[in-house]
Amino acid sequence: CKLKVIPVITHFAIFCKAKSKKTLAKSGVKNVVLVDGVRTPFLLSGTTYADLMPHDLARAALQGLLKRTGLPKDAVDYIVYGTVIQEVKTSNVAREAALGAGFSDKTPAHTVTMACISSNQAMTTAVGLIAAGQCDAVVAGGVEFMSDVPIRHSRKMRKTMLSLNKAKTLGARLSLLYLAILEYKLRIGTFFQNSEFTSHNCRGIKKKKYIYIQVHLNKLEYCCLNFKCGDVIVTGRDIVSKDNGIRPATMEQMAKLKPAFIKPHGTVTAANSSFLTDGASAVLIMSEEKALAMGYKPKAYLRDFVYVSQDPKDQLLLGPTYATPKVLEKSGLTLNDIDVFEFHEAFAGQIMANLKAMESDWFGQTYMGRKTKVGAPPMEKFNTWGGSLSLGHPFAATGCRLVTTVAHRLQKEGGQYGLVAACAAGGQGHAMVIEAYPQ
Repeated sequence: CKLKVIPVITHFAIFCKAKSKKTLAKSGVKNVVLVDGVRTPFLLSGTTYADLMPHDLARAALQGLLKRTGLPKDAVDYIVYGTVIQEVKTSNVAREAALGAGFSDKTPAHTVTMACISSNQAMTTAVGLIAAGQCDAVVAGGVEFMSDVPIRHSRKMRKTMLSLNKAKTLGARLSLLYLAILEYKLRIGTFFQNSEFTSHNCRGIKKKKYIYIQVHLNKLEYCCLNFKCGDVIVTGRDIVSKDNGIRPATMEQMAKLKPAFIKPHGTVTAANSSFLTDGASAVLIMSEEKALAMGYKPKAYLRDFVYVSQDPKDQLLLGPTYATPKVLEKSGLTLNDIDVFEFHEAFAGQIMANLKAMESDWFGQTYMGRKTKVGAPPMEKFNTWGGSLSLGHPFAATGCRLVTTVAHRLQKEGGQYGLVAACAAGGQGHAMVIEAYPQ
């Protein structure tokens, strides 16, 4: 299957001057920079990408990154990709996509998985390789292909199918087939320890169901106007020029939607959830020294980051609440120092739960061992170009979108520090501080 890759305009003609604040550079530690980032358009699963495979999308993102940056293919020391719902035919999708994109076969590649923060893990793995002096240039990314997820037979059926090889007669084989119970099990976004959909964990969180969605509806026009300033490439057998999941709707239309999981009184609906999405992303991460030597103008510094985890039973999606104060303390910053916030949005209820927990002295004292609350990001700085609810959420690709969006927003808005935070299945979370590169 051939993919047509066309980079689109991603730069503004005029950038604001960044505020004058202290830099987070550390003596004796390499500066690691984000040179550039791209992504495929994020599409509703089952639409234009439906006949492709995950490595097709990842390959397209890699090819787009090569075209955008003009990077020599043999200049990359390592490639690492994240994915969540794995295609068994291409278990190391990083390697499959890299070879398909034309990278040197001498360039190692591996795949990581950490639920919705898989490409965050890929990026911080790249940062670690560079900081340790093992590499100078690493490509990181993530891909998710929800149009074709593995659907398993029941365990009893699988055992029966394996037993067919030992059956000696046709009658014995027919008997095995007759006795088998055929069950299909499709589990997307579940956590094994409590077998609970992440969306179920949002139940009871929000009484005002649509508040956060209304915020996004008010920002949709702005989001669409700024679409090409982000990190988009075009790919596919058909030319795909934009995301197709943005669904403008009225409050009245959204209020009529039925609950997706807990019926009839559930609050999670198609209007306040990130939709099943196909897409891929890729970023070029380098040591500052190497980037400048090759003539690049980096977009941002990748600074401190943390990973957190907590009890998935009742705190499954609260990773941002736990990770944000830790990464700020590690960086010596406060919430007021951050100019740009980009939080992953799994569900509106998940975001509202985090914002409420961050504003709660009781939660900070009871669950986090703090004297006071964390404090919530101001909405005027928060996900202003649209988030996972409006743009889509290809699980493993979202992290790179968040980081690249922060870099672009810092350039456009004249800020110096941005903060990315995300939750992940299993009660885990991630946060990273990004510093604008001097213009």
